Amino acid sequence: MEYIYSAMLLHKAGKEVNEANVKKVLEAAGVKADDARAKALVAALDGVNIDEAIEKAAVPVAVAAPAASGGEAKHDDKKKAAEDEKKNEEQAAAGLGALFG
Repeated sequence: MEYIYSAMLLHKAGKEVNEANVKKVLEAAGVKADDARAKALVAALDGVNIDEAIEKAAVPVAVAAPAASGGEAKHDDKKKAAEDEKKNEEQAAAGLGALFG
């Protein structure tokens, strides 16, 4: 994964994504660069439009539904949040019990 990140960092910085640059980024991050993996990454990215690939891979952000008007909606939201929190706490406690069961 760090090889992909290095290529994305180089691309974002406007630098050429080549073996030498990938290795420099990895080594600067404290990762021992593998020549074969760097070469394979550069070969795999040959002819790829990185901006387009990132755009296609991006997950669209969900738009929040508008809240109902009035104080009742706020009360219902708080009640639901409290119920969800209680349920999460119960699930966590059950999971801990399984560790010591």
